[in-house]
Amino acid sequence: MLAAMQIARAVEAHKAKVTVYVPVYAMSGGTLIALAADEIVLGEFSVLGPIDPQIAGFPAASIVKARDSKSIDSVFDLTVVLADMGEKALAQVKRGAVELLTPRMDLAAAEALADKLAGGHWTHDYALTATEARALGLPVKVGMPQEVLALMKLYPQPIQQSGIEYLPIDIPRQRRV
Repeated sequence: MLAAMQIARAVEAHKAKVTVYVPVYAMSGGTLIALAADEIVLGEFSVLGPIDPQIAGFPAASIVKARDSKSIDSVFDLTVVLADMGEKALAQVKRGAVELLTPRMDLAAAEALADKLAGGHWTHDYALTATEARALGLPVKVGMPQEVLALMKLYPQPIQQSGIEYLPIDIPRQRRV
């Protein structure tokens, strides 16, 4: 989130109107950057995602919830430590989101939106549609300019490979009789 917040602050500090174009998706830090813009333009099927912090690969809000679901004397020490980090991460991300949102919305609305986006209401890869984003109060419009799509073609993305490694297995053939 550090790099995303630095970029978002630079976007927010820009004096002129700033439009963020999201041709496919902006998740997590990408959404955080989009929060700093005056306008967010999505493609017809583009999505944003939650800005919920992750601790050791787990959602911070879920770690806190796991700790709070038991009596403290029956919670593993590592869970207590991770929940402490999770509470700090949640507070930091929410505070950063509120900072980015308040120039364009009132404090109460910014806090509610920051809590919704960062508070673990969805999974980290949840696809927030334009309709949902607008309902949350984000300045979203749909209609990706052809110039942006043409620019994207100049930067093809590498094909993602599965995290599964397939090993060759020598399976003997059965003889037909």
